[in-house]
Amino acid sequence: MSIEFHLLAFTKYEDIWLVVFIGLLLMYLITVSGNLIITAIVFAVPNLHTPMYFFLCSLAVQDIIYVSAIIPKLLDITLTGQSTMSFQNCITQSTFYAVCILAEFFLLASMSYDRYVAICKPLRYLHIMKKEMCALLVLFPWTVASLNSLAFSIRVSNLQFNGSQEINHLFCESKSLLMYSCSDTSDLKIFIMLESIVLGFIPFTLILTSYGYIISAILKIKTSQGRLKTFSTCSSHLTIVILFCGTTISFYLSPEGEQFQERNKVISLFYTVLIPMLNPLVYSFRNKDVMTAIKKIFN
Repeated sequence: MSIEFHLLAFTKYEDIWLVVFIGLLLMYLITVSGNLIITAIVFAVPNLHTPMYFFLCSLAVQDIIYVSAIIPKLLDITLTGQSTMSFQNCITQSTFYAVCILAEFFLLASMSYDRYVAICKPLRYLHIMKKEMCALLVLFPWTVASLNSLAFSIRVSNLQFNGSQEINHLFCESKSLLMYSCSDTSDLKIFIMLESIVLGFIPFTLILTSYGYIISAILKIKTSQGRLKTFSTCSSHLTIVILFCGTTISFYLSPEGEQFQERNKVISLFYTVLIPMLNPLVYSFRNKDVMTAIKKIFN
C-alpha cells in the first residue's frame, strides 16, 4: 500500500487564498532574487572577496536552497489545492529542510565569530580569519547538518504509517511526521528535544557571547557617530538572529497537540519565509560596500 501525505497548509483559509498566494509568491521572489544578487556580486567584485562576504554568500546559498525546498510546494497547495505528497517526496523535503535549518544555526554562529574578531581583535583579524579557518567555519555546519539530518531521515523512513495521512502543517517536517506514525517514536521525540536544546542553544549561546563582547567594544568607541553606526548594524543583525533562533527553538520545544498546530504554523512562517527574505536586506543591502559594488555594476 502506497503512503501519501496531505498537507493542510492554509486550506482552512480558503476565503483569503489569493492574498496568501500573492504574499507567499512575492516573499519567495524577493528572497531568491535578493540572495542571488548577493551571491553574484560577491563572486563578481574582487573587493568583496573577504571572510565576511564569504559567510554572507554561504548564507545566501543556504537560504535559496531552504526556501526552494518548501515554498514552491506551498504555493502549489495554495493555488490548486493539490496537497498530496508521496512518502519519498515528503522525506526528501524534510531532509533538505533539516539540513538547512541546522546549518543556519552554525553559520550564524560563524558569522558572529567573524564580526567578533573584526571588531574586538582588528589587528589579528587577517591572521585569525585565514582561508582555511573560513572554509572550516562553513564546511563544519554543512557536514554536521547533513550527517545528522540524513541519519534521522533514514530512521524516519523506516517508520510505519497507515495509508494516507493529513498533516496540519505547511510542509513535511520531522516533528509533524512523528505525530502520525503508528510506530513507537518516543526515542525520536526525545532525540528531537535534546537536539533542539544542544544544537540550538549552543550556537545561540556562542552568538550571544560574541555580541556581548562586540557591544562592550562598541561602547569603548570614542566618537558617538562611529559608535552609533556600528551599534545600529550589530543590533539589526542580533535582532534577526534572535528572531530566527527564538522561533525555531520555540517550535521544537512546544507541546504536541491540535490546539498548538495553528500557532506552530505561524511560528514556522517566521523562520522559513520571513527570515530568509530579511537576511539579504539586513546583512547585505544595508552594507556600504555592497551598495557601492551594485552601483558600479549597473553604471
